[in-house]
Amino acid sequence: MKILLVNKFHYRKGGSETYYFTLAESLMNRGHEVVYFAMEDEKNFPCEQAQYFVSNVDYNNGGGVLNKAKAALKLIYSKESKDKMEQLIHAEKPDLAIFNLVHRQISLSIVDALNKYNIPIMFVMHDLICACPNYTMLSGGMVCEKCLGKHFINCVKNKCTKDSTAKSVIAMLEANYYLFKKTYNKIDTYITPSGFYRKKLDQARFTKSPIIHRKNLLPINTVYELPQKVGNYILFFGRLSQEKGILTLIEAMKKVKSDDELWLLGNGPQKEELKRYIVGNQLGAKVKLLGFKTGEELQTIVAESKAVVLPSEWYENGPYSVMEAMSKGRPVIASNIGGLPELVEDGVTGYVFESKNANDLSDKMNKLLELDEETYIQMSKAAIEKAKADFNPDNYVDFIICEYNKIISKRGK
Repeated sequence: MKILLVNKFHYRKGGSETYYFTLAESLMNRGHEVVYFAMEDEKNFPCEQAQYFVSNVDYNNGGGVLNKAKAALKLIYSKESKDKMEQLIHAEKPDLAIFNLVHRQISLSIVDALNKYNIPIMFVMHDLICACPNYTMLSGGMVCEKCLGKHFINCVKNKCTKDSTAKSVIAMLEANYYLFKKTYNKIDTYITPSGFYRKKLDQARFTKSPIIHRKNLLPINTVYELPQKVGNYILFFGRLSQEKGILTLIEAMKKVKSDDELWLLGNGPQKEELKRYIVGNQLGAKVKLLGFKTGEELQTIVAESKAVVLPSEWYENGPYSVMEAMSKGRPVIASNIGGLPELVEDGVTGYVFESKNANDLSDKMNKLLELDEETYIQMSKAAIEKAKADFNPDNYVDFIICEYNKIISKRGK
């Protein structure tokens, strides 16, 4: 079968791209052919379908009122994307399209092209954009559900999109346009990596199509084994931003009884604030801000940590950071928000704490650090076994093919 994968970015940018390339690898490993549709970018990996990629438009630098207006219209409905998708369909004749991140830079105009040629569509929901024009259910750094149930005017009232009235208006118009055109009903199946996201999207009432929960997959070459050594540090790795709960984590670290350190890996808008907080609270010996790490260096740091902490204060979906940590036998301490509690089995593969509660977090960190060696190893092995069972790439490909067959069967009736 020939499967078309669609994503804004054709390079490794975040968790959505990890999924995009991991799925491609797993499909090809099972004998399926994969083709791609994305946006032009100098960082893109080489691709035979690059001639069909859409122009890279920077909506933040439109260069004048007219250009910005044209860019805004293209954001909502891109004729270029539709035309190039038709060209790709003529050339490649895919059997199935799987969407990842497509709103705005690509737009859902491509749905019309795929529908025209009767090609089934699955949409993997890495965010909540069908329920929230700002896609994160965050407003002013706080969880917000005011738009849930098609009340998109709240996005404008609160300037949710990049704290800009103009950009929030565009986001609201986009959301209302797709509802008015019933575009979301023209997509056959939606897939959410977390049951929590499925629940929120069900509440949004944006489509009549089925919304199915299925956890993400790990790469086929994942090595599931305990590390040869474990360092004296707890690890956070990810974007350094307010909603990630890093200040809560640092506050909790003040009450950790052991000599273990907290290592913070990543970049983001909160980096300078975190630096000031660490210095101002004289925590430099305990909390290490180590910058952005990738590749083998990152994998080694994760594997040799005593535990990985996700203190998130927003609706996480099914983050790869948890999955990767578990595959290396690392216990995970996660907040009880979004899809995180679905990944971490409290007391078995790690611990779950109350989001934003530094005292509860410090209690769970102390609890883990005080485990005897036998119990700690048991928890580490349980994390590996859960990762093997829940994130198996072969099982995920079977799921995709099963859902495709359901679509074909339904269309045949």
